[in-house]
Amino acid sequence: MVADALVYHPSVAHYLKFLSTTLGRDKLLRTIQYFARFYAWYLLRTNATPAAIAPWTATKKQFGLVRKFLRIGKNIEHLKAAATATDAKSMDPVLRYTTVGRQLGYAGYLTFDAGTVLDAAGIRKWEGAKRLQTEAYRFWAMGLTFSVVAQVYTLWKLKQREAKVDKKDGEGVVESKRITVERAVSKMQLTSDLCDLTVPLSALAWVNFDDGVVGLAGTVSSLIGVYNQWKKTA
Repeated sequence: MVADALVYHPSVAHYLKFLSTTLGRDKLLRTIQYFARFYAWYLLRTNATPAAIAPWTATKKQFGLVRKFLRIGKNIEHLKAAATATDAKSMDPVLRYTTVGRQLGYAGYLTFDAGTVLDAAGIRKWEGAKRLQTEAYRFWAMGLTFSVVAQVYTLWKLKQREAKVDKKDGEGVVESKRITVERAVSKMQLTSDLCDLTVPLSALAWVNFDDGVVGLAGTVSSLIGVYNQWKKTA
């Protein structure tokens, strides 16, 4: 009876639905990958033995490699999204341009990143992979920058909308609640983007973040991704 209750519990069905999505699995793997990056740095800073650090370093590398394979072909999805945004003439111009920029940035990142898979897996080593990875990080930084601009603009527009709301009116109360929800979503996305920016900025040596900062920031953004995907599969 207890086993049946667990097997048929709605949470189990939700969990299986979450894991059935590529994005759900990727976000879980990403969380572990970046936590391993942070924890390996922490162990190194606390003078842990190489034997204690090695498993976390291996986890970071292997999970990163698995995610590289999972991302192959995903660039097409972002190219399509960029084309769709370009055709959305009724969309706010600022949000339309930033959406196109964000999607093209992600598409470029995934395209160049896919070119490094064989080298990263040790199947076919070649010097050009390093250059491709650098270009991938540049496109990722570009996409994230456009996303940050979009979220800052969205928060500004929400503030303008809120100033016009009459909270004494029934419709105004509903609108106020809607704005609160939209603001929370935008702030969460902005937090995730700023955390993710530490990765390409550090990799490109534009900002001197150590593995502790990058690992912790990546863990936070990954957990936000897990939360958002969990809600979508509810």
